[in-house]
Amino acid sequence: MRVASGIDLVVIGADGGPDRAFGGSARAAEGARELAEVLPGMCFDAGAADSRVTVVEPGADANAMLTAVREAAARPGRWLLVCLVGQLVADPRGRRLALVTAGSTADNAYRRGLAWDWVVSAMVHGDQEEALLLVDAVADKDTWAALERGGGEDGAGELLSYPRVPLWGRIGRHAPARYTPGRRGREAVLPGGPGSFSRSLTTVLRQGVPGAPAAVGPHDLQPAVGALLDGGAPHEGDGAGAPPRQGETPGVRLLVPPEGGRLLMRNRAAIRGALAGLSLSEELLALLWRESAPTDPPSA
Repeated sequence: MRVASGIDLVVIGADGGPDRAFGGSARAAEGARELAEVLPGMCFDAGAADSRVTVVEPGADANAMLTAVREAAARPGRWLLVCLVGQLVADPRGRRLALVTAGSTADNAYRRGLAWDWVVSAMVHGDQEEALLLVDAVADKDTWAALERGGGEDGAGELLSYPRVPLWGRIGRHAPARYTPGRRGREAVLPGGPGSFSRSLTTVLRQGVPGAPAAVGPHDLQPAVGALLDGGAPHEGDGAGAPPRQGETPGVRLLVPPEGGRLLMRNRAAIRGALAGLSLSEELLALLWRESAPTDPPSA
């Protein structure tokens, strides 16, 4: 019997619908499409040929989204990657989170939404060796206040401060009713749009990280991703490649992946100079990446 390998990738870009309060999800489907297009082929020792990808329709309900996660988690494999793109909402007590789904209103958004706890529970009990939850989201004023209360039992911040699965991404504060352009004339950062986590991550994966090894983990990619994030760039004077400083930008919460783990991504910049102008197949590129990478991946 074939040994389980590759990645199971579930990408959820939830469009909250026409309600102005949930306008933070307006470009979520774009971000989801980018992640689904780029991530599979960048898995170092699997590539697109050995990846199983599920892209959930942006107008799907919470049951369909959760079913996609559970089905992927039930398949034996090496890695489970779940991407949540859209707008988060807290329950009335400010202790739990959900991803806003289509057709939601201010009165039922949490009840209709995809509960964070459900997603995490499915991933924790999955049949993969490792799991990673990628988050590109915004939160309204009340939800942001719940997150800001930190990692105690009184607030939803506990879900981010003490995660049951590793997290990687960005959560920003969304204020649709009173938003005015920033000092430099920039528009608000929406998940899937310019300055978002999904856009920054896919840009870095496409371009690579000069000077880095042929195989890099999420933690190795974070400085380059953070430099592109709106509100997550390194502080002036920190130097190239320095990680973003948590908490210095109001209204932005960066989720930095932990060190270690065996999920490795291909670094396109590692061999670009040597192969400039050549037309190579996916199989040959994969071989060259492996030849220039460490023999043994880092242990979990």
